[in-house]
Amino acid sequence: MALRHPRSRLPRTPGRMVPLALAAVTMVALAPAASAAGQARFTPGAAGVGDPYFPLEGNGGYDVRHYSLDLAYDPDYDQLDGVVTITAKATQNLSSFDLDLSGMDVERVKVDRHKADFKRRGQELVITPRKGLRKGATFTAVVTYGGVPQTIVGSPIVFGSPYGFLHTPDGAFVGGEPNGASTWFPVNDHPSDKATYDYTITVPKGLKAVSNGVLTGHTNRAAAFSKRRSATQAGVFKWRENSPMASYLTTIDIGKWDVKDGRTPGGLRNYVAVDPELLAAQPDAVNFFFGTTSAVTDLWAKTFGPYPFQTTGAIADDARFNGQPLGFSLETQSKPVYSAVRDTSTIAHELAHQWFGDSVSPAQWKDVWMNEGFATWAAWWWAEKQGGTSVHDAARTAYAARPFPDPSGRPFWSVVTADPQRDTMFNQRVYNGGGMALQFLREKIGDEKFFTLLRTWVAQHRHGNGSTEQFTALAGTVSGQDLSGFFKDWLYSPTKPALP
Repeated sequence: MALRHPRSRLPRTPGRMVPLALAAVTMVALAPAASAAGQARFTPGAAGVGDPYFPLEGNGGYDVRHYSLDLAYDPDYDQLDGVVTITAKATQNLSSFDLDLSGMDVERVKVDRHKADFKRRGQELVITPRKGLRKGATFTAVVTYGGVPQTIVGSPIVFGSPYGFLHTPDGAFVGGEPNGASTWFPVNDHPSDKATYDYTITVPKGLKAVSNGVLTGHTNRAAAFSKRRSATQAGVFKWRENSPMASYLTTIDIGKWDVKDGRTPGGLRNYVAVDPELLAAQPDAVNFFFGTTSAVTDLWAKTFGPYPFQTTGAIADDARFNGQPLGFSLETQSKPVYSAVRDTSTIAHELAHQWFGDSVSPAQWKDVWMNEGFATWAAWWWAEKQGGTSVHDAARTAYAARPFPDPSGRPFWSVVTADPQRDTMFNQRVYNGGGMALQFLREKIGDEKFFTLLRTWVAQHRHGNGSTEQFTALAGTVSGQDLSGFFKDWLYSPTKPALP
């Protein structure tokens, strides 16, 4: 995920009359043809995509193509009101389908402009259209809803660090990995179903809203941006992410921002927004984030292949929960979010995720090491390029370390890198263990084939998903070596392998 930081977190037309006997004969005659053709059978979509770590995350029976989020947020009441339009394609004959939505109050649902029935079942919003949706058909679901998004607190998945939708004194800070998106909008909340996004975000006058992708419009107008208030002056910000995006990478960050919008030396758009509260301690924070983001993004484009999105950037907030600083940053697509001013290694880590995690997302959550191990290796590479410790030495230092058990109590080497289990999916074995696996693979197959492997991986799976099995197969193909024993030791072993 996110790189963690210690405490700094859906009239019959009458016909002609026919004599009864003739009608009966006609019905009998037609019965075999009808049976041969088969009657269309419509069934409910599954309530989950089958990810063993999150059985109810995501949903079956459809593939989302686009989300249009029309949102209004009132920080004085922590109130979020929204109309979300989902464009999707049915992958089976659907009698009903689910969306993921935790909390919030649903007012109404329409499917293809017609009122649809809905009910709540835990995190599932079960939608029953007026008529069944045929396999292959494109449909729209419009959900009108509102409420106070609830922050996820105390989950062992992230070692107790609050995440999801975090309410700040002047707005909101949103970091949703792995299952936080459904706390603030109805969604197919699994990385295997990517979609493009449009956002229209209305906020009180004086505040700004920053999100994924590119700012396409900003207006000021009188708007009843909250059900708790009458019309008043408000700012409306429109953002668009036109590359497919996993739901956990979505963000809306609301508050007062100092913004720098420009380009990297390599010509990429770079949009940086920093909370003015951070400038008191580090007056040059805007330039620091802009400069570091530019340098890192350009280096990764040379190393891993072309940058996969329209813009790079950073969103840095003075984000706290119950007065305590948050302990994480997150690779939200196109511009990571940082809960404070972070060091260049953290920025390098989160920006590496734009290739490994964002453009190429895990097929299932057990594949999360291909997010975190790759970003860890990249941060080591960044340090070496800046004249610091070599990746060779960094990997061996990590190997020699004797880390304490993580907050769940699991010792480092007992966690299986390629299948760490839900409650330890962000264990350091996933981060450093994944980084070690990549570096020792590099030393085994050589630099030329290693970097060819990385560039081929991101090119083949651009804007899609990838699994550990696909990566290890590709590594064998690119290297021309039998790497099964190597990967057994470094990705699948619950014990400490021998150093190569």
